[in-house]
Amino acid sequence: MYYLLKLFPEITIKSRSVRRQMIRCLVGNVRNVLRPLGEGIQVQGSWDALHVKLPETAVPEWSRQVEAALTRIPGIHEVQSVDDLPLLSFDDTAQHLLAAWQASLVDRSFRVTVKRRGQHEFTSEEMERYLGQALLDAVPSARVNLGRPDINVRVDVIDDRMRLVRRSRPGLGGYPLGVQGQAMTLISGGYDSPVAAWKMIRRGIKSHFLFFDLGGAGHEPAVREVCHHLWQAYGRSHRVHFFSVPFEGVVDELQRSIPDGLIGVVLKRMMMRASSRIAARARIPMLVTGDAIAQVSSQSLTNLALIDEASDLPILRPLIAEDKQDIIDTARRIGTARFAEVMPEVCGAISQRPNTQAQRPRVVAAEQRFDFRVLDNAIERVSMTRSERLLEQLTTPEPLLHVVQSAHELAREKNVSVIDIRPDAERDSTPLTLPSVECLQIPFYELQAQAESLPGDRRYLLYCDQGVMSRMQVLHLLDRGLTHFGIYRGA
Repeated sequence: MYYLLKLFPEITIKSRSVRRQMIRCLVGNVRNVLRPLGEGIQVQGSWDALHVKLPETAVPEWSRQVEAALTRIPGIHEVQSVDDLPLLSFDDTAQHLLAAWQASLVDRSFRVTVKRRGQHEFTSEEMERYLGQALLDAVPSARVNLGRPDINVRVDVIDDRMRLVRRSRPGLGGYPLGVQGQAMTLISGGYDSPVAAWKMIRRGIKSHFLFFDLGGAGHEPAVREVCHHLWQAYGRSHRVHFFSVPFEGVVDELQRSIPDGLIGVVLKRMMMRASSRIAARARIPMLVTGDAIAQVSSQSLTNLALIDEASDLPILRPLIAEDKQDIIDTARRIGTARFAEVMPEVCGAISQRPNTQAQRPRVVAAEQRFDFRVLDNAIERVSMTRSERLLEQLTTPEPLLHVVQSAHELAREKNVSVIDIRPDAERDSTPLTLPSVECLQIPFYELQAQAESLPGDRRYLLYCDQGVMSRMQVLHLLDRGLTHFGIYRGA
């Protein structure tokens, strides 16, 4: 038994030179993916398909791992488990079919499909009728359905040999990874950007990952996990890189210098400026985002055009016209939805009243107040991790934080103050009232600068609506040796 890998149909309509190039690339990719699974696997390419043969000593579990890996390699339309046998007679062929399919046909519909190549004294239809009748005689509860059968029993006859297809599984389709170059996908770990990255991988584009750390404990480790899944499941034939940009300072500067309604658009423009420079430095010619028209305020056509202006590189948006539910369904199918469902939220970087139709003159004028040295500093501090090492930094234990969950617990605390770190607009709309405890108002983007001036003999509990920004700020303060800060979750 061996595996026959059928080519993605669009590969077969390419010119001879392009088709040969894609087949050579696909053979190399299959070898790269299967090599870690064990020694002795043979991969050969031909004009119509690839052949993968396991050693005679292969155990069933090994075969299942190989088969699962093959179904996720871009460029493969179908993975067939095949027996290659001499063509002796219709009766001999029927005996082989019964051995392979008799148990599976009980109470199910089927059809026999025969495809021939070469000169034979019989037609495909004659062989199909004979084999179909033999199966019906052996399995009376089975029934023939030529239109939409439960099981399609395949027999390929090539000259004096036949291929019996024991099992057929759909492949990933698309083009062999690497034949269409490379791109850098901006990834946040929600539903959209991983699906966008997957679509690029499926079309043969080697996809690197770029993550902007807006501040939020647990966010980057969670994004690393989803990127590792995408690479390991669908792009393992090529090594890629994960870039992480510390963008907390940029968010702080946006809060200080940009009007609230424009923060979302300007933040995306800053990301595009940074992405272009980082990608150009890595010699990556394209950017990819998970934007879909009108899904959020920054993704209106007007705002997308403004965002594109900030990039020196072309921006690909494979989800631009997708419905949200379709994106979620795809995420579930490719295994990234489970990450999105538990992805930490990051507060503090979103406008309270976002402008869906931002005007270019206002955006340009607002950006003139922005200190671009902050952006330059973030770009200089970018870190890079190879795809196979993405999970290595996820085991570092997080320090134990002092957390007060409710006003009742807060009342028992001594020598304590609460710092409301929310932006002014958010704080004004839902004021924090704590009659018996001192409440300070220091926006999160000013806290790091003021923290050392606060007395060290008093405990300060940070508060924001979701608690994520408070947690991030406390972790940063702990890194600086300021241990008298904690988190207040109640309101």
